[in-house]
This record gives sequence, structure tokens and C-alpha cells, in this order.
Amino acid sequence: MTEIYLDANATTAVLPAAIDAAARAMKECFGNPSSSHATGIRAKTLMSQVRQRAARLLGAGDGRLMFNSGATEGIQTAVLSALCALRERQSAGQRIGKFLLYGATEHKAVPESLMHWNRLLGLNLELKKLPVDQDGQHDLEALRLLAGDAALVCTMAANNETGVISELAQIEAVLQQSGSDAYWLVDCVQALGKMQLDLAATRIDYATFSGHKLYAPKGVGMLYVRPGAPFTPLIMGGGQESGQRSGTENMAGIAALGAVLGALEDGVTFRSHQQLHGFRARLVASLRLAFPDIVFNQPLEKTLPTTLNFSVPGLASKELLDLFDAAQLRVSSGSACSAAKSAPSYVLDAMQLPLWRSSSAIRMSFGPLADDAFISAACARIEHCGLAWRQGAAAAPSAAADPVVRFNLDGVNAWLVADDASRSCVIIDPSSLLAPRLAAYVRNHGYQLRAILSTKALPMQDNARCELARALGSDAEPGAGNDAFGWPAPDSSELMLGERKFLCKRQSEHQAYLLGSAGEEPFAPHFAFIGELPAAAIESTLIEPDTLLCPAHDETGRLCTSLRAEQNPAHEESASGMHLEAAALAQFLAAHPGALLVDVREAYEHAAGMTSAPGQTVLHVPLSRLASHLSLWLRGAPVPLVFFCRSGNRSDKAVACLRRLGYRNAWHVSGGLALGNPVLRLDYPKAA
Repeated sequence: MTEIYLDANATTAVLPAAIDAAARAMKECFGNPSSSHATGIRAKTLMSQVRQRAARLLGAGDGRLMFNSGATEGIQTAVLSALCALRERQSAGQRIGKFLLYGATEHKAVPESLMHWNRLLGLNLELKKLPVDQDGQHDLEALRLLAGDAALVCTMAANNETGVISELAQIEAVLQQSGSDAYWLVDCVQALGKMQLDLAATRIDYATFSGHKLYAPKGVGMLYVRPGAPFTPLIMGGGQESGQRSGTENMAGIAALGAVLGALEDGVTFRSHQQLHGFRARLVASLRLAFPDIVFNQPLEKTLPTTLNFSVPGLASKELLDLFDAAQLRVSSGSACSAAKSAPSYVLDAMQLPLWRSSSAIRMSFGPLADDAFISAACARIEHCGLAWRQGAAAAPSAAADPVVRFNLDGVNAWLVADDASRSCVIIDPSSLLAPRLAAYVRNHGYQLRAILSTKALPMQDNARCELARALGSDAEPGAGNDAFGWPAPDSSELMLGERKFLCKRQSEHQAYLLGSAGEEPFAPHFAFIGELPAAAIESTLIEPDTLLCPAHDETGRLCTSLRAEQNPAHEESASGMHLEAAALAQFLAAHPGALLVDVREAYEHAAGMTSAPGQTVLHVPLSRLASHLSLWLRGAPVPLVFFCRSGNRSDKAVACLRRLGYRNAWHVSGGLALGNPVLRLDYPKAA
């Protein structure tokens, strides 16, 4: 199955013509444009031709247009230029505005640059967000009230997460009508090749561009400066770019950018706006077919035709990312610069969207080079992902003595304990953000919810417990004969779940729940759900040294612990040396013929792209179900276990947990499936 790349707003592949142009520049036009000999003159001529082409496409007129490393440098240069001019005016006793005003949905490079240079230059101006409405459009009334006191205004041409197109003409009209003399910076990164630009016809002072957002290589971009706008070089030295940006020019990058601009000029290479709108409509239709409850987080009629942003009730963005990636469909959870941070989207938060949408959003974006065949393949893959999700959600639990499932979001755990014989379950410590996922899981598996337990006393109208009970039509709703912890048997300390038994143990203001086999005498709990209690606070007389302690919070990804692990920090150190590079995996397996490979990806990922290893046994144990298998491994013979996942992150956590619990025969494959591996093979359904 070939990779389908739908993350063009983060970066794009390089246009073949741009690669050829860069290669020619390195071979035939490698001279330094500052040199006066013929080789240097040829390089300078090439650079001038690309600059002229860019000026035509952008309508730059008499404005400056300089090459740089990309939009982040351009933003730094523009902010520095504006703030230096403001400081000079302030020193001369002239009035300047008191606000550095920026759109609430701006790329983080803008407010962080404003903060940085404002501090270094000692201006002490106030950074102020310009709010946006629920469609992501700037609040023009708020701008009207603030414009007179603004020293610098920063907005985007189109948002990188949602594709929402800013009303630049209306913003300009407000600035004009208010008599504002504020400088105006516009981030045009997502606009290049997707919007018509005529910069000289506007009062925009600075506009920034990055080549890698439109099929040029990384490391090359442009900055437009309006005639008369102040300018201060960010980089001083050799005086290149007419003294505007020192440093020998990136001729290969400039040549490649020139080829992309040439493709824009020819009107043939890239798809028309009408075609792009048609492509997006097809993607929307497939997404709705795959995920019927999908919600789009932007008004499609006001956005770039190449960008979609959506959320699916009951699915976290991490789950969707893993699902799509298992099917080799590359999307993102927002801006690539902040995607590694586990947090709701600040862009969607600024649009006042519900928290579940901002914390579970996915961005899907393509470039104007897309064609009909690419979109058809993408639609088929999206529909395959929807099918894989439904198959994975309904998959039978993997064999384990204790079917315990962990749900986690931003370090908050909820636990579900199921009994398949009676098709019943108990949920412990749900949160409002996890409630939709828990409800969907219970419905998909046909479980009857017996109880919703909390490890601390909660109000009877606790949101998460009420939402879950009502969504599932359960009598576990608070107040229905349950105590403040949700315990459904106030007159007993026991709760039976099939052949397993819960005991509740009150500790101060908390309540712990012990789970073990009902037939064991004396009772020996396999699990203790301890909530926010520290492990050291659990009475050792209640549990065994190796009872798995399951917390309500897990910000560091430790999964589970035990009293033995907490009392023996040396086990933490044993995690060093647990990493296997991909190239060493075959050699390791040959030296350990009894080793088992363990795929810790979730069931829906497995349905989207199964794994096999010819000649090796591969177990599928999702990380969310790892706790169910830990007790089996810890009590059994120490078989060598080699864990893997998509990127190596989850398998790393699994092995660290096992080793911390005292199981030394555990390793994981660094980099996971993403780096490719001669031993591990991904198999996809033919229909995909």
C-alpha cells in the first residue's frame, strides 16, 4: 500500500521541476551572486529573474522582495523592523500606539516574536489578542475599538490549521477608517498558490512566505516590504540582498522556488480553484461515510479549498492519527510546530468551539498539485479507515485473565473492567473528556454498565458520571441507590463482576478498589485502582507486593506500578539497554528463538494495517490492554518479549513498565514501524 500524504499545510514534497532547477543551480550556476566574474553574474541573473517572477505573481510593485530562510525569519525581520521604528518615534517624543495587536489564531511565531523583540528593545508595549468569531474570522468591531491604540497589527491571510481565509479588505478598511497609523504584518504562508494576491494595492507593510508550503524545498522563503515601510536587517554581515539580509544566498533554494513560481505562472501545472473545491467535496463525502458523526470545525465556504479540520465524537485526535497512519494516510492534529504538544488546539479554542472538539481535532490538507487519481485513492483509504475503526471497536478482547482497559487523555486515566461471560463492566474514574470514548466502547462491545466508580467522593451531579449513565441508559446514574463514590452496594464492601470480585477500601477521603478472583482464599487482589492516592499510602496489608496499582493520573506515561516497584528504584535503571534498533532485530531474534513479538498498537490500527513477521509469533496486545497481560507475564516464565508500535513511543512505555515491575526480558523496537523493518511486515486488506 502506497503512502497518501494529506498534510500539505505542514510541508509538501518538492516539485520535480524544482528539484531539477536546484540541481542545475548547483551544477551550472553555483557562483556566488556577489562575485563580479561571469560565474557570479550568472548566479545573480538567475536570482534577479526569480525575484521579478515573484514580484509579478504577488503584485509587489515597487515594494522590496528579499529572499530568506522562510516565514519565521520573515516574521522576525518584520517585527524587528516595525518595533525599531516605533522605538525611534517614541524616543523622538512622537505618539505611538500602546498595543501590539495580533490575531488570536495566529501562528505561534507571531506572538512569540512580538514578545521577544518587545522585551529586548525595552518598548514595554502590551501584547493584545484580536479575538475571532466562531467561524475564525477576526472580530472587526473589536479591531475598530483597538485600532487607534495599536502600534503594530499582525494577521494571517489564511489560517494554517483551519484554512479560514481572513477578510483582509475589511481589516484594511477598519484601519483606514479609524485613522490608525499602525504597521501591518500579514502572514501569507498558506496563501501562496491558493489565493490571489496584489500586495501593492493594499496598505500591508510586511508579508511573509515559505517555499516549502508550496513544493519548494525547506529553507527558502521571501519577505515583502511595502515602499516607505521601515526596515531593519535581522542579519548583518556581507551586505547581501542589497544590505537587507546578509549571508551568501541559497541559490539552489532560490532556483527551486523560481521553478515553483514558474509553475504558478504557466496556469497548467497546478489545479484550478474550481477543481480544488471539487476535490475537497469528495474528501468531505468520504469522511462523512467513514465517520457519520463527524463535525467540521470550519465553515467550508470561507476556507481554502485545500484544508479540512474535523473532530469525531468519542475519538481522540491521537486515536484518529494512529488509525490513519496505520493505513499509511498522513494527516496531523494541527500545526506541525505544536503537534508534539498534548494540548487542545489554541486556534479552535479561540473560535470558542467546545473543548472536546479542540482537543480531538484533525487537520487534513492537500496541495494544488493533487490530481483526480490522488483524491480517489485518498477517498478509498479514508473509507477503509472508517471500516477499520468499526472492526477494531467491535473486536473481541484479547485473551487475558483480567480484562482491564485503560483510557488516557492528557495524563488523565479512566479504567474499565469487563466480564465477557456476563457482558457487564465497571468504569472507574471517568472524566468528561473521556466519557464519549467510554460510552462508545461500552456500546460497541455490548456491555451492561454495572457501576461508575470514583476514587474520591463527588457531587451527585458530577458531569462525567451523569453523561455516561445517561448515554448508556444505565441505572448507575448518581443518586440511584449509589453512594458519593458511585458504589452501588452501600451495605456491602463487595461487588461481584462475573467470577471476579471488587472490594472497596476507604482511605481518608479516598476510596480504593481491589480486584481479584472471587474463588481465591485468602483474597489476593491482582489490581488496585488507587485514584490520586500515592502508592506509599496504600496499606500493605490490603495488597500483595506485585499487585498492579492503577492511578487516576499518569502524566509521565508509567502506566502501572506496584509496591515492589516503588520500593526498588533499581528497576527503573534496568530500562537502559531495552532499545533494539531495527537493523539489530533479526540478529536478536536469531539469538533468542523463543522470543515473542508484541504489537501494542490498538485494535483499530491493527484492522487498518496488520503486522506479521514470517517465522515469528506476533501477539497483538494493545497498550490500552497491557495491564490485563502484565499479571500473566509477571507470574509466568520469563519469555523474551519484543514490543513494537507505529513510532516506538508506546512500545517504549510498555517495556519501561515491565522492567520497572521486575520483568527484565523485555525490549522494544526503536522507531517502530515508521522507520521500516526487514523483519516486521505490514499487511493491508486488498480492498484498501
